Amino acid sequence: MRSGLCPRRLLQRPALLNILTAVALSRLASRTKKTLYCYLLAVTGADILSQLFIIFVGFLLETAVFHRDVPALLLHSVSAAEFAANHASIWSTVPLTVDRYVALCHPLVHRQISYPERARKIIAAVLALSLASGVPFFWWSDMWRDSHPPTALDTVLIWTHVTIIYFLPCSIFLVLNSLIIQTLRTRHKLQRHQEDGGSNMARLQRRPLGKTTAMLLAITSAFSVLWAPRTAVVIYHLYVSSVHRSWRVHLAYDLSNMLAMLNTGVNFFLYCFVSKPFRGAVRDVLLLRGGPALSRRALPQQKAAANASMSSLYSGNNKRLQRESNRKPS
Repeated sequence: MRSGLCPRRLLQRPALLNILTAVALSRLASRTKKTLYCYLLAVTGADILSQLFIIFVGFLLETAVFHRDVPALLLHSVSAAEFAANHASIWSTVPLTVDRYVALCHPLVHRQISYPERARKIIAAVLALSLASGVPFFWWSDMWRDSHPPTALDTVLIWTHVTIIYFLPCSIFLVLNSLIIQTLRTRHKLQRHQEDGGSNMARLQRRPLGKTTAMLLAITSAFSVLWAPRTAVVIYHLYVSSVHRSWRVHLAYDLSNMLAMLNTGVNFFLYCFVSKPFRGAVRDVLLLRGGPALSRRALPQQKAAANASMSSLYSGNNKRLQRESNRKPS
């Protein structure tokens, strides 16, 4: 994706928002111990890594620092790192999608297999494979500077790239999101049928589309829309007209790269729109507040549970003493 991807200012502000997002999510993850925030934190960290290579490595390396030719070995190494970071940014969303699918479609299984330690291991494995997948793109040709038509190696690398970064994750998102929506529709129809039968319990259990599910659908939809133009332009460059020969293709490639990189900066706004706990965590970070260790709602519940356990303990002790006194001979 040889840099020149997009102007630095276009990515500097999303990078700052992603840092704010990471701090807020890390607070929520440590406070609630939920796997959801672990996966969202992994997505944000991968986005920061992608922006890091594009802003502070790619641009500085090629334009701001060196005023002479950069060694080809260094350029190819940076190119491989950029591809690896972008693969990590996209594939870190896949475990989140799988987790939400299992939670909604197989809730009993989700309770058994979903916990923070397991989530961290899955995230580490996905990130390691994503970073390793960038190694072959060390031989990626510079579309802006290479005047020769794409070679056989370019064809293999381009199709490998669009498969890893768009077609394969989009297929996973499409299948799992379709199953999630179908499951929610089936539950909705069943609940409506029970309501028509006069079941008060069904009315109480009826719930709208969950905020977590809505957030997942928004994240995957934004990725599918923002990365589609770049995928189409890369394939067009391969078979119709190259970026180097046509200024229209060159312009389309620049604009499509800008749209693709905007995908790393929209999640903050999605989280703020959907999640009230996230908005509260962001407010605490901006106001330099530590944030409560436990939510206000959780405190009365924990006190009630503690009181219940203590009362049950006392009642158990009293009963045991009564039985022992009854057993003693008069």
